[in-house]
Amino acid sequence: MKSIRSTLVLAAGLALASPAFAYQRADYYGPRYDWATVVDVDPIIERSRYPVSREVCYDEPVTRYHSGHVSRRDTTGPTILGAVVGGALGNQVGKGDGRKAATIAGAVIGGSIGHESARRRGDYHETRGYYTQDYETRCRRQTNYRANREVVGYRVTYRYHGDIYHTTMDHHPGNRLRVRVNGSVVPAE
Repeated sequence: MKSIRSTLVLAAGLALASPAFAYQRADYYGPRYDWATVVDVDPIIERSRYPVSREVCYDEPVTRYHSGHVSRRDTTGPTILGAVVGGALGNQVGKGDGRKAATIAGAVIGGSIGHESARRRGDYHETRGYYTQDYETRCRRQTNYRANREVVGYRVTYRYHGDIYHTTMDHHPGNRLRVRVNGSVVPAE
């Protein structure tokens, strides 16, 4: 009877120890894996700015000073014409010696009027001073900044056997997530 009792105690001990032994044995052979359902995935976005340089060219008017000279057109023609007309008019006015004086005075006054009239009409040209004649192309470097948005990871919420878990991953997991189950539930590497 003692031997039956010992056998029963030994059998009961083995029956109670087998789940613990089986659990240790599972750890011995490696971790256990299962699939969890992904509930939510939020991208982690990192914002940054980076410089973009480019060369900008434009045409700019060039103003120069020219010391030049003043050139007058020949006023001889208008002066002679004025003298002839004035002399003819003066010749009409006087008699005797007065006629000669009136002709000379008319020629001098007519020549002066013809010369002054030619000068006032712009019969002279001044080439000195500032002027804009051409354009020069000028270039400069311009730096603008562009915004960059980059996904650097994902916040993942998943459900395993009714419990909710959270993790951060470097890639999108899809609809299911492989998890390692050994006392705790963590995503499989």
